[in-house]
Amino acid sequence: MKQTTETFYLCGSKPLQMKIEEFIARIEEEFDDIEPGTLKPESIFREVFEWNSINALILIALVKTEYDVAINAEDIANSKTVEDIYRIIESKVA
Repeated sequence: MKQTTETFYLCGSKPLQMKIEEFIARIEEEFDDIEPGTLKPESIFREVFEWNSINALILIALVKTEYDVAINAEDIANSKTVEDIYRIIESKVA
């Protein structure tokens, strides 16, 4: 499996190195319905657990809190996989 490391800047501070595996681990920690090790970059997140508006808001808050990046419902609607969400975050900090 290809490992990807991206550089993210939080509020003008030091760069944050984030691998997609770390992003996935953080999502798995946040959602009780997801067993650790379940998600993969190619996972279709709407199929992995019950997807609803509450979970969308939790994901939006997680991304804002952890990475200081604002994603919205449209970003989520345009995403199919976990990697799609990751790439949106990457594009907003690049």
